Amino acid sequence: MRGTEVGRLFPVVTATLVLVLVLALALALSACGSEEGVSGGGSVQGAESGERGRMDMQEAAERSDAMLDAVLGAIDPDVQWAHGPTTTRACGVTRRRAVMTVISADRRQTFLDRAEAFWRKSDYRIKAVNKDDVFPAVYAVTKAGFGVSVSFRGKGQAFLEADSPCVKESKVAPPATEPNGPAYEGVYPLPRPAVRSDFWSGKSGKSGKSGEGS
Repeated sequence: MRGTEVGRLFPVVTATLVLVLVLALALALSACGSEEGVSGGGSVQGAESGERGRMDMQEAAERSDAMLDAVLGAIDPDVQWAHGPTTTRACGVTRRRAVMTVISADRRQTFLDRAEAFWRKSDYRIKAVNKDDVFPAVYAVTKAGFGVSVSFRGKGQAFLEADSPCVKESKVAPPATEPNGPAYEGVYPLPRPAVRSDFWSGKSGKSGKSGEGS
């Protein structure tokens, strides 16, 4: 091939090569954009963990208080309760409440059943159930990772606890909810139950063990 013909073809080859490179780069960028779009659309599964990451201990404590308010409000007839101690750990917080109403051995399972029914209705997952005659308990967990429980301990006293998942460290204020009986501020341990209830402190009419624990 003569030099003049090569000279005429060279610009054409160069232009074609540049066009191919430009198209390849455009396709690569488009693919990256698509991958980012899929990733963003699939991030719903991590939304709750992101919410927990933004929540601090005070906000977690307030949510725990609301959870305890809700389950106590769902238990009918009402029981008298007082705040227990708030504790914090490396990245979580626990709120506690103690029931001051005497709940007889015959009524303990009824008390737990009503708490469990409320949690199931609220779409909590029931994590475990202890059917012990003297110290029964039920444990649940929310979709956001909060654990909540009702358990019977010494002298048949019922306790409620709400544990937060790992959240940002912060100061934690005392609960804002007023107890529906004496506050027992500065008193620890809290007194044993002494409030009588026609329903909760009575017999269920069913035979069974009546141990009160120790």
